[in-house]
Amino acid sequence: MHADFQPCAYIMASARHGTLYTGVTSHLIQRICQHRDGSFDGFTKRYGVKTLVWFELAGTMHAAITREKQIKNWQRKWKIELIEAANPDWRDLAEELGLPPLGA
Repeated sequence: MHADFQPCAYIMASARHGTLYTGVTSHLIQRICQHRDGSFDGFTKRYGVKTLVWFELAGTMHAAITREKQIKNWQRKWKIELIEAANPDWRDLAEELGLPPLGA
């Protein structure tokens, strides 16, 4: 298995209580960079979803995908409660993973 391989589900936001995006990846830092630089056309680029507000590591990719699907089916209110339980200030968790602040 590749050393950087770490399955996880994550939630990105455009701003506090803004547009939310739930995703899954095996390399979180790389995926955050792709969201930030607009590498992918589509929803996150269109709505400026660039702030990592929640993530959960998983033991396998299957578990991460299962968790992502579960959260995607949740009501928006539940997603906000999940975020605020661990990150009440909606900090950009990417900075805690070593990425520079947005706009820096």
